[in-house]
Amino acid sequence: MINSITHHPSDETLASHAAGTLDEARRLIVAMHVARCPSCKQGVSQFEAVGGALLETAPVVSLKPRALENALRMIAEERAAFETASEDDPLGSYSLGPWRWVGPGVHRRSVSLPEIDGIKVFMLKAAPGTRLPHHKHLGYEWTYVLEGAFEHELGRYGPGDFDEADETMEHKPTVCDGPPCICIVALRGGIALQSRLGRILQPLVKL
Repeated sequence: MINSITHHPSDETLASHAAGTLDEARRLIVAMHVARCPSCKQGVSQFEAVGGALLETAPVVSLKPRALENALRMIAEERAAFETASEDDPLGSYSLGPWRWVGPGVHRRSVSLPEIDGIKVFMLKAAPGTRLPHHKHLGYEWTYVLEGAFEHELGRYGPGDFDEADETMEHKPTVCDGPPCICIVALRGGIALQSRLGRILQPLVKL
């Protein structure tokens, strides 16, 4: 476990994760944090317990046609995923592409999660001292830090930290001294570069 985690998902996000209502992209990012964070793992367990208690008091309703068949199929799919990934390694069921150059000091690699509803999942690696462009979000950007660290207006984010951004936020991240910063990101809606040069280069940015 990582003992220096300071940035966590919101309670609302943990509750959605426990209820299974997050899309696969965001579920992966949250699961990676929960696997390394004892307090959030406990929080998810508590939300699951509350959900189970509510189900026990829910009124009995008739099943939809083929409901049992669909439930067994979903269980089989989950079991297949658990064969290649564990609770401690949520990324284990996905293959990773090679690192590719994005810009000075920055590389990106793909994660084999299909893009649905404009949601992309990928990894970023940035060299120490790299200043990423000032940008705003056109949707959400959920980030989990695997190695190294970056900082922006809301603080410093190191290994195990979770950064939950949406369209109301603007960022100017800088990679901290030390090892390269490696993150995994779920991005929906892309980003909009805010500087004059950034707007000129926007068509070349593959994010």
